[in-house]
Amino acid sequence: MAVLEPSLLAFPCEFPIKVMGLTRNGYAQVVLEVVKRHAPDFDPGSVEMRASREGKYLSLTFTIRAVSREQLDALYRELCDHPMVKMVL
Repeated sequence: MAVLEPSLLAFPCEFPIKVMGLTRNGYAQVVLEVVKRHAPDFDPGSVEMRASREGKYLSLTFTIRAVSREQLDALYRELCDHPMVKMVL
């Protein structure tokens, strides 16, 4: 069993997550659904969207109320594994 390092975060806290992917129909909605699974109280109206200069990529920033390291780890894992997501910061 792996030993987790102590978290530098004090939970609960506001935690921004930036997700980048190709600009595609449905991309923002799919990513929002993943975020809502892990942070059900997230307000979809607070998503910040920014297209790349040439419009090929779209970055989405979600600031969630994180309640645990396990929650963040599970959210990052699911986002990173999603085929529409290119990068998660």
